[in-house]
Amino acid sequence: MPGDTKDIQTLFEAGTHFGYSRTRRHPTAAPYIFGTKDRSDIFDLEETQRRLEAAKAFVASIAGSGKQVLFVGGKHEATGIIKDAALLVGAPYVAGRWIGGTLTNFKNIRKRIDRLEKLMSERDSGQLEKYTKKERLLIDREIDELLGRFGGLTNMADLPAALFIVDTKHESTAVREANQMSIPIVGLASSDCDFSPIQYPIPGNDTSVRSIRLVVEEIVEAVNGGKRKSQSANDANATNAYK
Repeated sequence: MPGDTKDIQTLFEAGTHFGYSRTRRHPTAAPYIFGTKDRSDIFDLEETQRRLEAAKAFVASIAGSGKQVLFVGGKHEATGIIKDAALLVGAPYVAGRWIGGTLTNFKNIRKRIDRLEKLMSERDSGQLEKYTKKERLLIDREIDELLGRFGGLTNMADLPAALFIVDTKHESTAVREANQMSIPIVGLASSDCDFSPIQYPIPGNDTSVRSIRLVVEEIVEAVNGGKRKSQSANDANATNAYK
């Protein structure tokens, strides 16, 4: 396994067990619910732990094969955590509004990313000095707009091998596109989420910053663990080749 998953006590202390009110429960969340307290759903943390272990193993295998996991989290509790985590492991990310077609129309999305990289390269190298002040201002505005939309995707040359999503209900468009493109989803999902389109669900609190950070850190650990294992195998193969 890619590192030890946090124990149930740690998940409990982070508030991972808290779901939404019973009236907001999606029917597919029922297998993951332990019970209710003060009319709110309480997740079965043993099941959460098992699912988190499975998700980590899957993510580690993706990272170990040299493929990318796209980190997604646009709700305000998750944006900073998702962005920092993705940057830490060199993964692409969407930490804001999901742009429709990011997966299903990736060819055109990639053209916009290429445009962004071209403009930024020209600005950094001083090539924009040939334009008037007004023209440079318009280009700067275009760069800022493209950065806001696609800044986290600049290192994604092709479709990702998997998505890691915080709150799959909030990111329903990303879920739908991933399913259309047969891209597996690892998702932190609370009791109001539809679990049926998530291949590797992590049932738990997707609103608490502590809960989100804990789960994201576990996924980061898995990505890094997969990369380390792959690098060790490559080093061993290289050593054997010279023997």
